[in-house]
Order: sequence, then structure tokens, then C-alpha cells
Amino acid sequence: MATKIIRGDGRFPDDKLSFDGAPDALWCEGNLDLLKTKGVAVIGSRKCTAYGKTVAKTIGKRLGESGVTVISGLAAGIDACGHRGCLEAGGNTIAVLGCGTDIFYPSENRELQKKIIEKGLLVSEYPPGTIANAFHFPLRNRIISGLSESVVVVEAANRSGALITAEAAAEQGRDVYAVPGNITSFSSFGTNKLIRDGVNALILIDDLITDIGMKPYNNEEILNLGNDEKKVFQAICRRGEISAEDICFATNMKPSLVSGIITILEMKGLIFSSMGKIFVAKF
Repeated sequence: MATKIIRGDGRFPDDKLSFDGAPDALWCEGNLDLLKTKGVAVIGSRKCTAYGKTVAKTIGKRLGESGVTVISGLAAGIDACGHRGCLEAGGNTIAVLGCGTDIFYPSENRELQKKIIEKGLLVSEYPPGTIANAFHFPLRNRIISGLSESVVVVEAANRSGALITAEAAAEQGRDVYAVPGNITSFSSFGTNKLIRDGVNALILIDDLITDIGMKPYNNEEILNLGNDEKKVFQAICRRGEISAEDICFATNMKPSLVSGIITILEMKGLIFSSMGKIFVAKF
């Protein structure tokens, strides 16, 4: 059941939503206390690549485990991956909707939306029962950036709605970051253009955390790795994505040993495998 909060109510984030054109009322479902926490918006294109999904989920996890609230729009693609990564890390996440909080949109994110109601917060400037309309989404983007300390655009085409959020963030005085992408990829054209135009290039995820005055989570699992485990993990970190064969070459270790270590590192949640490649899950 959605709760309506209005400007001046102690629960309303007056300080964050103080820009021109900000809503004077919000309908919320979930943990209202999250409106007062420090958050980073993780946004991007609905039509994203495997690279974009991996990066968004990894950023969401890292922010979540470090106590930073992940804020996004519950859209398909990058938004959903950021939310999921945060929830998997046991973190807090806010989804800003372009419809009523009782409307499941997009339908493919129905289960994710239910999880956010249980463990996070849904926010909308529209009352329950309001269906999703195309013109709602550019408007809701100003709330996403307003609730955030900073905004990171993971992947965006040239005319992506994520670029509208980045523009709103800049106007609101928020820091904006863009994840560098393949210059031949249509999905990275918008983010690479943002970097060309002076937006911060996100090179280290922890910069998102330290730049808002918080301390990154120190993963004791990494500190307690054995020598062979460290060699494999460092080889993966150096490349970002790597095949098991290349790990063997980089570490001069036998495939059978590397395979066993990869399994252990996956069980510890430090890495994950996808489409024949191995990626770092935690930095």
C-alpha cells in the first residue's frame, strides 16, 4: 500500500528535491528511511550489451555492499541490473517509477519490483492506479537524479533517456560519471560522448563511494586468499575479462589447478563466469 508524503513532512526529502519543477508530493511503498540515505543513480539504456549488464550489476553490488543506496528507474536493461546487483549484495535500492507503485511496468521486472517493495523503496510522483505513459519517464528522471548524490551512466545510445537524467543531474549540481565503452558500439556512443564533453570517466568503481564521503567495503575474502588464488584473481583483475586458457598462460599454472581455483573464487563471490569469459564480481 503506497504512502503519500508531501513537502514539509519530515519524511519528504525536501533538501534533495529543492530544484525548480520538483514534485511537492511522492507516493512511496517500502522503507521510507532510504530517502534520507546517500545514494548513487545507476542508469543506462534498455537495449544494452552483455558488457553493460555486467558493469551495471557489478557497480550495484559494490555500492550495495558499501552501504550506498542504488537509485534507478526499474527499466529493462541497465536499470534492472543495477537494482539486482545491489539486492544481491544485501544493499538498499530505490526505484523511481513512471507509473503508480501498484503498476508492474515493465512486466518482465514484476518479481524485481516485488523484491524492492520488500527490501527497498518504490517512489512515484503519480498516485496509485496511474498507468505508464511515455511522457512520464523523462519527467521521472529528474527525481532519480535529485535523490542521488551522483549519477553514473553505464551505457547509452545517442538519444537515450539516460542522457536526459545526466543533463538533469548536471543542472541540479550532481556529479555525473560515464562508463567508457567500445567506440564501435552503438550502445556506448552516448557515454563516450559524455566523456568527450567533460563528464567524469568512471575508471574505479570505488570512486563513486569515496567521492560522496563514504568508505568502500573492505572484502576480507580478498585479503585471505592463498598464493595461487591471488595469482589467478590478480590475472582476472588486470584484464577485467579473461578466458580460463589465458589465465593459465598468465599464471603459468595447469588448467586443472586453474579450474579448481576459479570454482573456489566463484563460491567466494569474487568472480563470475559468463559466455566463456571470467569477470571480477567485487573490486
